[in-house]
Amino acid sequence: MSKKIVILSLHLGVGGAEKVICNLANLLSDNNDVKIISTYKLAEKPAFNVNNKVKIEYLIDNLTPNKNELKNAIKHFNIILSLKELYKSFKILYLRKYLMINAIKSLDCDIAISTRVFHNKLLGKYGNENIIKIAQEHNHHNNNQKYIKKVINSLKNFDYFMPVSKELADFYKDKIQNTEVVYIPNFIEEHSNKVSSLENKQLISVGRLEKVKGFDDLIDIFNIFYQTHKDWVLHIVGGGTEKQSLQNKIDSLNLNNNIFLCGNKLSNELENEYLNSSMYLMTSHSESFGIVLIEAASFRFTVNCV
Repeated sequence: MSKKIVILSLHLGVGGAEKVICNLANLLSDNNDVKIISTYKLAEKPAFNVNNKVKIEYLIDNLTPNKNELKNAIKHFNIILSLKELYKSFKILYLRKYLMINAIKSLDCDIAISTRVFHNKLLGKYGNENIIKIAQEHNHHNNNQKYIKKVINSLKNFDYFMPVSKELADFYKDKIQNTEVVYIPNFIEEHSNKVSSLENKQLISVGRLEKVKGFDDLIDIFNIFYQTHKDWVLHIVGGGTEKQSLQNKIDSLNLNNNIFLCGNKLSNELENEYLNSSMYLMTSHSESFGIVLIEAASFRFTVNCV
């Protein structure tokens, strides 16, 4: 029997969690009425393919998080701009919560899926008690007791909790009461019939250029590797706020001819990057199970988390 399903998302831009959301929405839309409620509209279209049958509702389509703008204004001691950005930041945070609460209160669906701890709290508190509530968890706790407690406390009034890995499911299973912990593996929608030849001396890593992804560590690791393997190159695919900082590090190590920040890639472009590489590397600080690991493994070359 067809169900009405709503998935709550912060945004539909580039990111592993966002790709999981799009994949899940597409899969469920085969036999159900599916809608994604996204807080922010970062671009005209989602970063990943979304089936035309999936409805998308954006709560804020004219404002996006301004954390970097605020930091930059403060860094340059621009008082007037800092105050403007601070006001904008408070406005965005208020709307993010207020509009999501209203959307949750108005939900007319059979199943609601939350994809962040922030949404868990709101869905558990304001969601209709007749709705089946499912919470996903995309982050690893890294034994951070404060974060673990935060996750557990956010699951009040939830029917199911779906961590992204079996390890996390086993970890939380004995710690959560009145909510069933279920592990369902992530998946990729498209599986290429092409495989890497493993002949190219190219390494690859894919992800947002943010501190949590540990690309600064990856550059240091490659620098050690480079001392005895000067004919290898490293391609880092993705965009983000750490781009200039990472490029400065590459420049300081004189690795401009061996490490390349490739920016965001379309699906066919990313496929070519995988096919031209012989090993995938990951240095993320809090990855519980990156969907890029499945993508990389599908091209049959070695995946290493370092």
